[in-house]
Amino acid sequence: MKKYLSFFRMRLTAGLQYRAAALAGMSTQFVWGAMEILLYRAFWLEHPERFPMGMEALAAYIWLQQAFLTLFALWNWDFEVLESVKTGSVAYELLRPAGLYSMWMARALAGRLARAALRMVPVLLVSSLIPAPWGLRLQGSPAVFGLFLLSMVLMVLVVCAYSLLIYALTFYVTDPNGLMVLSVAAADLLGGAIVPLPFLPDGLRQAAALSPFGSMQNVPLRIFNGDIPLPEIPAVMGLQIFWILALVTAGYFLTRNGLRRAVILGG
Repeated sequence: MKKYLSFFRMRLTAGLQYRAAALAGMSTQFVWGAMEILLYRAFWLEHPERFPMGMEALAAYIWLQQAFLTLFALWNWDFEVLESVKTGSVAYELLRPAGLYSMWMARALAGRLARAALRMVPVLLVSSLIPAPWGLRLQGSPAVFGLFLLSMVLMVLVVCAYSLLIYALTFYVTDPNGLMVLSVAAADLLGGAIVPLPFLPDGLRQAAALSPFGSMQNVPLRIFNGDIPLPEIPAVMGLQIFWILALVTAGYFLTRNGLRRAVILGG
């Protein structure tokens, strides 16, 4: 465990060096968040009775989405890992006295946390200063906020486990671009990135909520804004734990089997 923590710390420190990229991303998050809120505001002013959640709850959802974008965005791939599998340079990773899947997990967690740490505080601070109902406000009790934080941890693990599943499948395909495009499209639609899940039609919403994508940003953001009632929170967090276990198990065994069948040119 100590070697994985050391590797995690090194990757986290390296990721914190990209301050210019974080500044550019932060500016994008402010503009995009404001644009989304103005768009929803136009529809809400026209027909507020048709909205499945209040404008204040929706604004909180959007600002949190922008603040923590790098934590749950599936398009935030580690292309070095994908390229190492594609070219065969993953063989060098096998020389380390550590499991490949565990190293990938430490790398994925560190990369996402480093990117989020550089931009989330300014977005959260500024959005909390915007007047209601357009700013960021906690909709529930301190206990709900604690559940939100725990759900965020589970969400990051679900996202990383799903990303590692795509990395593992790279052993079995000639080019992973198709898998990557399809997984990002599915996550954006079914995970609440394009619109929050309550805005989807009933059948699609229920299917999305049960999918691994529904256990990503959908759960913690809706816990925070009060859209998931307190009695339902244990069930949705239990589903997050289920998907963590399922995705980690699938990714681990696919990685192990892929390494057995991999052919490294020249060796």
